[in-house]
Amino acid sequence: MAPMQSRTLMLDPAQVGGDVDDHELQYQRFKVHIHERLVDSLDLSMLAHVPQKELEVEVRQLATELIAEESRSKKLTGNDKERLLDEIFDEVFGLGPLEPLMRDDSVCDILVNNPFEVYVERHGRLEPTSVMFADQAHLLRIIQRIVSRVGRRIDEVSPLVDARLPDGSRINAVIPPLALDGPTLSIRRFGRKPLQIEDLLDVGSIHGDVVEFLAAAIDARISFLVSGGTGAGKTTMLNALAKFIPTDERIVTVEDSAELQLQHKHVVRMETRPPNNEGAGEITPRSLVRNSLRMRPDRIVIGEVRGGEALDMLQAMNTGHEGSLTTIHANDSRDALARLELMVAMSGFDLPIPVVRQYIASGIALIVHLARLKGGVRRVMQVSEIIGVKEGGFHIEDIFGFEQTGVDELGVAQGEFFFTGYRPVCLGRLRAAGIRLPDEIFDKRRIPIKA
Repeated sequence: MAPMQSRTLMLDPAQVGGDVDDHELQYQRFKVHIHERLVDSLDLSMLAHVPQKELEVEVRQLATELIAEESRSKKLTGNDKERLLDEIFDEVFGLGPLEPLMRDDSVCDILVNNPFEVYVERHGRLEPTSVMFADQAHLLRIIQRIVSRVGRRIDEVSPLVDARLPDGSRINAVIPPLALDGPTLSIRRFGRKPLQIEDLLDVGSIHGDVVEFLAAAIDARISFLVSGGTGAGKTTMLNALAKFIPTDERIVTVEDSAELQLQHKHVVRMETRPPNNEGAGEITPRSLVRNSLRMRPDRIVIGEVRGGEALDMLQAMNTGHEGSLTTIHANDSRDALARLELMVAMSGFDLPIPVVRQYIASGIALIVHLARLKGGVRRVMQVSEIIGVKEGGFHIEDIFGFEQTGVDELGVAQGEFFFTGYRPVCLGRLRAAGIRLPDEIFDKRRIPIKA
C-alpha cells in the first residue's frame, strides 16, 4: 500500500496543466485538516448507536468549535466560515466537494480527471467546474467512501470498480497502478424523475408519428432493438417507450447495472453480480435471462445485450415472449444486426450463420437507432423493419429517419425527420391486434426540426 500512497501525495497542481485557484486550493486543504481533526475528536465506537439527528447536531457543534479555533491563524472570510461549516457536513456524511454536483439535477455526468480538474456534462455539453480536491489523498478517500457504500472495495489489489449507487447513479473508479496519473472517477447520473416520451418529443429527439407507430408495435407485442452509441440515449428511450406496455402484463428486467426506471406496476428487477475477491460468486446476464424464463414473464426487458445472453434472448422472443425489448451498442441498424450475430456466436454454440440470421429475423421485427449529434442533441436516426433474410443477408427497410443538414451558430446539429413512404409488413400484426394507424403516418415527407 505504501507505494500507492507516496504517488498519491506527490502530485503538484502545476503538473495537471491549466490554472488552479490558489485560494480555493488552500481552502480545500484547510477543510481536510478540519475534517481530520473532527474525525479524531469523535467517539467512533459510538457512531453506530447514535441516531442520525443527534449525530448531525454533535458534528455541527464540534465543527463550529474547531473552525473557530483554527481560523484564528488562517485568513478566512465570514463567507468562507459559513461555507466551511456546510462542506464539513458533506465531508462527513456525503461525497465531499462533489456533493453540490450530485444535488444539481442539470448535471448528467461528473468526470474527475484528477484532484484539480473536474468536468460535468449539462444539456449534452461538457464544461469545466471550479470544484477541486485538496490533493490525491483527499480524492482517494472520497472514492473509497463511495465504493464502500455499495459493498465493494478498491485498493492496489482491486484498483478498478464499476458499480451503482443507491440513487441509481453509475460510478466507475480507477486508481493506481492502473491509473497512471492518480485516481479518476466517473459518475453517470440519472434524474430523480426519468424522462417521459413527452419530454423526448419536446426536445425533438423523436417525432410524434414515430411514437404513435412504436407505441402500437409495443402494444401488439412486436419485439425490437434500441441501438446506438455510448451516451446516445438508448436506456432513456427504452425507459420512455416501456410506458406503452399494457399495465396487466408482467415485466422482468435484466441489467448489468440497474438503470431502468419503468413506470409500471408489475415489474421484477434483476441485476448481475461481479465475482468476489476470490473470483467466485459471479452472476452473468445469461444466467439471469435463463432464470427469467422460469418467472412467468409476459415480457423480458434486457438493459443491454453484450454477449452470449443474446441467444437466450432470441430464444425467448421466438418461444412466446414476443414484445421483449433490449438495447445494443451499434453505429447503425445494420451494424446492430452484425453485432447481434457476433454475440450469438459468443454463446458457445457453433450455429451456421444462415440459421443465426433466420433466428434473428424471426425474433426481432424492428430496430430503433439513436445517435448523439454535434452539440449534444440526441435524435432517433432510423426506425427500420427486418423483413427476413435475403441473398445471405438481412432484408431491411427503413420506415423513418433523421438527416442532419448542418449546425446552428452555437454548433448544435440541425436537420429534419423524413418518412420514406414504406408501409411496414408488421402493420398486418397491428391490425390483427385491433390497432389501425392512419395511412398518412407513412406518407413520404420531410419535417425540419431545430434543437
